Amino acid sequence: MELNDKTILITGSTDGVGRVVAQRLGAGGARVLVHGRDATRGKATVAEIEAAGGKAELLVADLSSLAEIRRLAEAVPARTDRLDILINNAGVGTAGTKRQVSADGYELRFAVNYLAGFLLTSELLPLLKASAPARIVNVASAGQQAIDFDDVMLTRSYDGVRAYCQSKLAQIMFTIDLAQELKNTGVTVNSLHPASYMNTTMVRQAGVTPWNSVETGAEAIFNLATSPALEGRSGLYFDGQRESRANAQAYDAKARQQLRTLSLDLVGHQSATLTSKEQHS
Repeated sequence: MELNDKTILITGSTDGVGRVVAQRLGAGGARVLVHGRDATRGKATVAEIEAAGGKAELLVADLSSLAEIRRLAEAVPARTDRLDILINNAGVGTAGTKRQVSADGYELRFAVNYLAGFLLTSELLPLLKASAPARIVNVASAGQQAIDFDDVMLTRSYDGVRAYCQSKLAQIMFTIDLAQELKNTGVTVNSLHPASYMNTTMVRQAGVTPWNSVETGAEAIFNLATSPALEGRSGLYFDGQRESRANAQAYDAKARQQLRTLSLDLVGHQSATLTSKEQHS
């Protein structure tokens, strides 16, 4: 994909692999909408991209709050009349044994890693469709665990790794569902595990010694966002740059329907501009 004159939003792009991807997209000629929670780090990332000759703007929002996600979604069309690529990259890792909740009272990893992208993507779909051909990339993980719909928020038995793994599988399930709903719109959506244990803050906080570089992961994300080979291809899961298979629950239509119904309920039906079968009835 030719990046000149393309506008790209990447969440969680003030640190780690997201920052590297943002820098590379900027160097390629794209206008990068940098997102993060910390304005100081965000301004530093924007400055780096601009110093290298790129174009970048900062959008600050805490993705653990549905209200802030909606505010972020409103800020994008206020800044630009097109959005060519959306990369849902922001996330919370596995560190910690204590259950945490979001501003809205939801289990934190489910809220940030999955629900934030679900809502943000839904809100930005009109702009993405108007910019078609456009792409959505969901940065998931090879760490996946089937969702227990009787205890999605893990109130009975909490484990940080389980919380992380089910949130990442939820991203992939959303990807497959959304791809079906976006047929013939010119917008594609794919997910990936960028690389295992990259040298990121998230990995170090989990007490794991990194054994992959953020550059390796960034290359995989960049590939999904820009490769001509993926033009028109949608609903796929990649392990790095290789097409792969996710946890079996991702291909269970009933489970995906349960997740969609739950997600619409959690964010409020009126907030999601797609993902509701009611719109097609």
